[in-house]
Amino acid sequence: MSFLSATLSRVKPSPTIAVTTKAAELKAAGRDVIGLGAGEPDFDTPQNIKDAGVAAIAAGKTKYTAPDGILELKQAICAKLKRDNALEYLPNQISVGTGGKQILYNALMATLNPGDEVVIPAPYWVSYPDMVLLAGGEPVVAPATLENNFKLTPDQLEAAITPKTKWLIFNSPSNPTGAGYDRAELKALTDVLMRHPHVWVMTDDMYEHLAYDGFEFCTPAEIEPALYDRTLTCNGVSKAYAMTGWRIGYAAGPVELIAAMRKIQSQSTSNPCSISQWAAVEALNGTQDFLPANNEIFKRRRDLVVSMLSAIDGITCPVPEGAFYVYPSIAGLIGKTTAAGTIIENDEVFATALLEEADVAVVFGAAFGLSPNFRVSYATSDEALKTACTRIQEFCAALT
Repeated sequence: MSFLSATLSRVKPSPTIAVTTKAAELKAAGRDVIGLGAGEPDFDTPQNIKDAGVAAIAAGKTKYTAPDGILELKQAICAKLKRDNALEYLPNQISVGTGGKQILYNALMATLNPGDEVVIPAPYWVSYPDMVLLAGGEPVVAPATLENNFKLTPDQLEAAITPKTKWLIFNSPSNPTGAGYDRAELKALTDVLMRHPHVWVMTDDMYEHLAYDGFEFCTPAEIEPALYDRTLTCNGVSKAYAMTGWRIGYAAGPVELIAAMRKIQSQSTSNPCSISQWAAVEALNGTQDFLPANNEIFKRRRDLVVSMLSAIDGITCPVPEGAFYVYPSIAGLIGKTTAAGTIIENDEVFATALLEEADVAVVFGAAFGLSPNFRVSYATSDEALKTACTRIQEFCAALT
C-alpha cells in the first residue's frame, strides 16, 4: 500500500511548469533555448510599487496580518472593483490570498462535496481541473472550438449543466487562447445561468487589463446584477502589474463564502506576505498610467507572433482579444515527419520535437484540454519572439 494519499492519483503536475523547467535544464546544459512557455510578463514591477514594498519593510510592516489580508488592501480592492467594474463590495466580502491560484483553490475546497460538478470551458488554464479533483469534485469540460474563436456558446453551457453542477469557472481574457467575451457574448451566457439558480460563477479576471483593439473587458456580475449573490469575482496583481513573484490574488463574493475561504486559509498558509500586501495597495490605488504603454508593447508582440505563425502552411493562428498568449492549431501538420524522423502524431509530440530539434519551448494543447494546438506566451522580448518564430517556421518547413 502506498504511503501517499490516493487523491494524488487524480491529479498531475502543472505542464506549464514542467515545460519551463525542461527549458531551463537545457539552457543550463548550454543549449540556446528560447522559452515561450511561462505566463509571466518580462516587464519589471513598476517603481512606485517596489518603493511601497521597501517602505513597508522600513516601517516594520513585517508581522503577521489577518489571515486573508489587511484592511487597507481590502479597501483598495473594493475601490478598484467599484472604479473598474461597477461592483459594490465591503471589506468583509473580500479575501486576499497567496496568488490567484490559492483564491480559486480555497473557494473550491470550501464548497465542493463528492460528486459535485464544475463546468470548465476548454481550452482552460491547466490548474482548473486538477484543483477541482483535489477538492473532491468532478470537472465537466465543455470544448470551445477554433470555429467559435475558442468561446463557449450558450447552447454548450446549457448542455454542460446538470443538477449536480455547483460552479462554472469563467476566464476572460483567456489563458491559453487570449479570447475575450464582449458584453453581448457574456450576456448570452449569463442568461443561461439565470435559468439555473443552483449554479455559481467563479470568474478568473486576472488578464482584465491586458486587452487590445478596443476590446472592453466585462465580468459576469457586472453584466447580470442578479448573479451578484452567487458569483465569486477573482483577480490579482500578477499579470497587469508585473508582480508574479509577489504572490497576491483576491476575490470578492458573498460574506458566507468569504468566511469559509478565510477558515481554510487560516489553517493552511495563513496570511499572504505582509510586504506584498502593502505593495498591492499601491498597485491598486496608485497610478495606472503604465498600463496603456505596456499594452501597446504586448499588442505589437501579439501581431508579430500571429503574423509569423500564420505564414506557416498547416498552422492556423487566430488573433486574440487579450492576455499575452496565442493558441495556434496544428491540424495541418498532424501525420507529418520532422527532419529528425519523428512523426507528429499529436500536439505533445510536436512540442517535444520543437524543443529537442529547434530549441523552442512551447506548451502542448492537450495540457489545456483542446488539441491539436500549442500555446505561445509572447510576454518576452521582440528579438526572442522573432528568433523563436523563425525557428518554428524553419522546423515546420522541414516537415515531410
